[in-house]
Amino acid sequence: MIDLRTLREDPDRLRASQRARGEDDSVVDTLLSLDERRRSALTAFESLRAEQKSIGKSVSKASGDERQALLDRAKDLAAQVKSAEAEAEKVAGELDAVIEGVPNLVDEAAPIGGEDDYAVLEEVGEPPSFDFAPRDHLELGELLGAIDMERGAKVSGARFFFLKGVGARLQLGLLNMAMQQAIEAGFTPMITPVLVKPESMQGTGFHVAHDKEIYRLPDDDLYLVGTSEVPLAAYHGDEILDAGSLPLRYAGWSSCFRREAGSYGKDTRGIIRVHQFDKVEMFSYCRPEEAGEEHRRLLAWEKEMLAKVELPYRVIDTAAGDLGSSAARKFDCEAWIPSQGRYREVTSTSNCTDFQARRLRVRYRDQDGKPQHVATLNGTLATTRWIVAILENHQQADGSVVVPKALRPFVGLDVLEPVK
Repeated sequence: MIDLRTLREDPDRLRASQRARGEDDSVVDTLLSLDERRRSALTAFESLRAEQKSIGKSVSKASGDERQALLDRAKDLAAQVKSAEAEAEKVAGELDAVIEGVPNLVDEAAPIGGEDDYAVLEEVGEPPSFDFAPRDHLELGELLGAIDMERGAKVSGARFFFLKGVGARLQLGLLNMAMQQAIEAGFTPMITPVLVKPESMQGTGFHVAHDKEIYRLPDDDLYLVGTSEVPLAAYHGDEILDAGSLPLRYAGWSSCFRREAGSYGKDTRGIIRVHQFDKVEMFSYCRPEEAGEEHRRLLAWEKEMLAKVELPYRVIDTAAGDLGSSAARKFDCEAWIPSQGRYREVTSTSNCTDFQARRLRVRYRDQDGKPQHVATLNGTLATTRWIVAILENHQQADGSVVVPKALRPFVGLDVLEPVK
């Protein structure tokens, strides 16, 4: 949720942010009008309420005609106070409904444009050169007895799969290595719920009424999360955190669920775009003035993990028009996928500034003891999709796959061999 004070002081900043996202900037005028109406209604209510209290005190001291006049006025004021309060609540509700749909202010450093207008910040490592025809991850996964798409579809439908044997070991090893790295960096490990209330989903910035990616259980009014960012963001909802404890960093391990609506025909082969996957997600609560530096830290931890699995990758700065509603700025790491001859996203880290904290009411006390909203940030540390890049980049001519050295203690194997 955006800061109304910032809106009043610098409405052109929100107008520019809306245009950068490709959104309608006329919402700024709507918000300013509703905000003015709300404040006027509150002023009227408070003025009438103050007069009502004053007359109430005077009635006990008055007598005769004066007392009756005061009682008549008190009765009239009671109706006016009730009406003024109802008007203030009505306008506040209208303001809340509009502001709920307004995305975060885009960081001015984010590139302008849409999905294809990202800026490449760096490229790390060289794509492998094979002296044989490389296989894609699904062919390798089937040779290794690691991925079973056919039975996944039989049991659950399209875009579901089984990881088995060395596939299961590879994912568990990868996520365990990610969690171990997070612990060593000072993160608190968390196994999070995968079902959340609508207020947790909406508080994080997802629009449950319109987002077709989200799975909903209508009988329970609960939602399956697409990332543990959601329960981790809501974890400290309605709390005032100890300023001395900031930054608070959590690493959440969860299964994630996405309907992949609108992706018909895209990445239907293999496990690149699926309905269920596992992920270790970093989440940080910090002071707003430290959010930019914290964002760089999360990116550095992602790069450290990619180095451990020896993947060539690039880092991109996502353009404003391709940002999620909560993010002010987002960096993606994209690993090289040999079978596609291009980079594909394997991590993302977003600085959500105080946007989520305002919606979820997460605050800390500043030096003067005044409550202030924290900033929240998130970042992927490892996920099922990494298996795609690991298998393809480390494959050998016979279909075996060399396990990256740092990952071997967690997988228990140096090489994944084709099944006989």
